[in-house]
Amino acid sequence: MFDPTTWTGFHTWLSLIAIATGFIVMADLIAGRDRRGWTMAFLVTAFATSATGFGFPFNGVLPSHIVGAIALAVLAVTVPARTHFHQAGRWRVVYAIGIVASQWFLVFVAIAQAFAKVPALQTLAPTQSEPPFAIAQGVVLLLFVLAGIAAVRGKGPRALPA
Repeated sequence: MFDPTTWTGFHTWLSLIAIATGFIVMADLIAGRDRRGWTMAFLVTAFATSATGFGFPFNGVLPSHIVGAIALAVLAVTVPARTHFHQAGRWRVVYAIGIVASQWFLVFVAIAQAFAKVPALQTLAPTQSEPPFAIAQGVVLLLFVLAGIAAVRGKGPRALPA
């Protein structure tokens, strides 16, 4: 799963990098910092993660395709909010919500993958319809809603070196 020479490994590493950089970018948003390098790394890897998810063999539309399509749509609004509209006025709110939502999609899928692949978690929720899975996703969603509120209320961007 972590072998970068396979499609799954490449996708997994992109996901892990996106999640790690996403937490840095979210913390910066809340603190009113703007580090272009970290932000671009997050946006590129978040996009690549969602895009490479469509490269796996499948028959029909799966829930992962729906999540991936929504994640790409969120990024399609978030990137111009930063690059074209420079987070001016309401675009700062669009950008902040887009960053937090993009990160939540990545973490949502990571939790789903953990419950599917980690034996101890798989035992707790073998079909991912059991309470432990719902509780884990619910707690994470609540934390992201709170982070989103904090990001929107943040001090606004102050450019810092990457």
